[in-house]
Amino acid sequence: MLTMDDIVREGHPALRKVADEVTFPLSQEEKELGREMLTFLKNSQDEEIAEKYGLRGGVGLAAPQLAVLKRIIAIHIEDEDRTYSYTLYNPKIRSHSVQEACLAGGEGCLSVDREVPGFVVRKERVTIEAFDEDGNPIKLRLKSYPAIVVQHEIDHLNGVMFYDHINDKNPNALPPDVDVIG
Repeated sequence: MLTMDDIVREGHPALRKVADEVTFPLSQEEKELGREMLTFLKNSQDEEIAEKYGLRGGVGLAAPQLAVLKRIIAIHIEDEDRTYSYTLYNPKIRSHSVQEACLAGGEGCLSVDREVPGFVVRKERVTIEAFDEDGNPIKLRLKSYPAIVVQHEIDHLNGVMFYDHINDKNPNALPPDVDVIG
């Protein structure tokens, strides 16, 4: 079972490297890693389990956060409409909206143990293409919060941290017409 001890923190070199694509068929190790990543997210959102194991709540996790330089991400988001629960191999953003969005409270990260104030402006809608653990193609059209989460995790695969998107000179500055969520 993955715990917070398995997650590397900012400053670790794996967080600034571009991860390699996985090849299919996946190794048993790669399948297991994807499953464990998704299980970590579910556990981190379960109050009892999270408290017992000292897990910080998370909705997304990328393999580089475990010092594994492979293009694997997991997301687990439950909202009132539906649940987004996926392990995605070699995810790519195929298209996105012109409309931009950001979270009202800024973003956080399991690899960052400090508050980082400021708006992280991203695309409001994205179409993602990826593969499941058996090599079957997956296409997701995401908007709002789930779209932001997936963009955050794909950034990890490219060595980009969320705070790289924050305006250095004015962290609370927003371009016109940005949709502020929540």
